[in-house]
Amino acid sequence: MIIATLTLYRLRVPLTTPYKLSFGPVHAFDTVLVEARDAASRSGIGEATYLTGYTDETMAGGWALAQRLAREFAGLAAADMQTRLALHYDSAPFTATAFGTALEMLGGDSLLNVAQRTDVPVLGLLHATETAAIESESAALFDAGFTTLKVKVGWDAIRDAAMVKRVQSALNGRGNIRLDANQGYSRDDACRFAATLDPQGIELFEQPCAAGDWESACAVARVATVPMMLDESIYGLDDIRRAAELKAARYIKVKLMKLGGLARLAAAIDTIRDCGMEPVLGNGVACEIGCWMEACVARGRIRNAGEMNGYLKPTAPLLANPLKFERGAIVLEPGYRPRLDVDALARCTLERQTFGA
Repeated sequence: MIIATLTLYRLRVPLTTPYKLSFGPVHAFDTVLVEARDAASRSGIGEATYLTGYTDETMAGGWALAQRLAREFAGLAAADMQTRLALHYDSAPFTATAFGTALEMLGGDSLLNVAQRTDVPVLGLLHATETAAIESESAALFDAGFTTLKVKVGWDAIRDAAMVKRVQSALNGRGNIRLDANQGYSRDDACRFAATLDPQGIELFEQPCAAGDWESACAVARVATVPMMLDESIYGLDDIRRAAELKAARYIKVKLMKLGGLARLAAAIDTIRDCGMEPVLGNGVACEIGCWMEACVARGRIRNAGEMNGYLKPTAPLLANPLKFERGAIVLEPGYRPRLDVDALARCTLERQTFGA
């Protein structure tokens, strides 16, 4: 299969509500879409959404690399493109994933083929921090069908601990709680926070310390009263195996954009289980293309609420046939393939380039 054209879109996708993280609020997604077309005008779309503080890749660097790759790849066979993309898995996995998944979609990858309707549960994000607001917001999330709620921590360990207690009291066992520090704590604060948690209702505690600080991850895991999960520390199979050898976590979260493609994502999930840990899948900072692909991979592989809820955060969808959401779950319909909405895309596009014939 020859790739006739590659079209790149550099997007700024505004969010309905700022996404609060320990390293700063996110007001819009910085996204690159790659649309690959063959000679018969069949298309596949891939996505990279960059988050400063989470990944070393930046929007500026990703866009520059995407243009260079598109110029190099246009007119090549898809297999040749995949071979050349492998050179960028370690240094630029987000950008490589945008190209790799566009090719996988165009090629009709079996991981994206849904034979019957499948509902993939995802978690809801709890923004509130005070009791009355927690009660109101959590009730709305439960009414919408969510059964697992994510609570962001990682700012001040003492205040965060008090806030978590308010959440536990307000929820009163009605759903699972995931705590996520996004690398925000020092080792001492993380250990203090994790050691004093009441386990009631808490499913796991995610990434308390810096991604490369494996010693701190192990120290927190030794004293924590709840299961630990690593996210930012995990980019490939070697990181998964290292986490298992060090007993640094019981859960490992993986994201499509960090792994280069669908097949590599499925292999990472298998490796997590082979190492005796439990996989969690999903990207809260992704648009519809990435979330749809992750939901497709989650079918039959993931046994907990997915985190591929990023597509619910923007003010409007980018697709002419938006990804469905019902009762706390992504709805995968047989034969579904996303189609870009030209008008919606135009409102978010900062730059567009096409390479090839």
